[in-house]
Amino acid sequence: MTRAKPLAYGAGLFVVLSLTLFVGWWQVDGPGARDPRGQRPMALSAMDFSLIDHEGNAVGPDTIMDNASLVFFGFTYCPDVCPATLIHIAGWLEEIENRSRRLNAIFITVDPERDTPKVLAEYVTNFHPAIRGWTGSPDQIRRAAEGFRASFEKVSTGSDGYLMNHTASVFLFTSNGRFISTIDAHEPKEFAIPKILRALESDQNQK
Repeated sequence: MTRAKPLAYGAGLFVVLSLTLFVGWWQVDGPGARDPRGQRPMALSAMDFSLIDHEGNAVGPDTIMDNASLVFFGFTYCPDVCPATLIHIAGWLEEIENRSRRLNAIFITVDPERDTPKVLAEYVTNFHPAIRGWTGSPDQIRRAAEGFRASFEKVSTGSDGYLMNHTASVFLFTSNGRFISTIDAHEPKEFAIPKILRALESDQNQK
């Protein structure tokens, strides 16, 4: 009987944690999120924020207005959605082959407390060398997220641990900074690739 108590406690803790994360997702990026109408991301040219990339360079919206861009918010301690999405992004970059040189792929952390440039450098390069990691102060991250209409919040897991609930969509922009579409974290490649190609075609027509 004494061995059953720790097992029951662990199972109960797992259920509570799972429920907490589900509620957070529901409110931040799920059906319970605020109505997205009227929350379309701003054009990159209208955004005003400053961050640093994983090599310590100052970056901002102007930095990626040379080519079409994929922008994704996440964090390196993310157990599932972030690595899965970055694997998808790496696959998209491989799929479009040489055209990927005209596509920026940006991963903006929502956990700057832990995601230093060094941590980001080790993380994003594991997925694809073209993916760039951006970080900054909490206020800078929040300002950037406002422009993209992205949401995030810290969720305690007990014992001073925490995870981050965040918008899981990938934002797609043309080279003049115009928002063109989002790609869902679970969207099949057959739907994602045409969206990316449309952004690249728009990019080419603007030059």
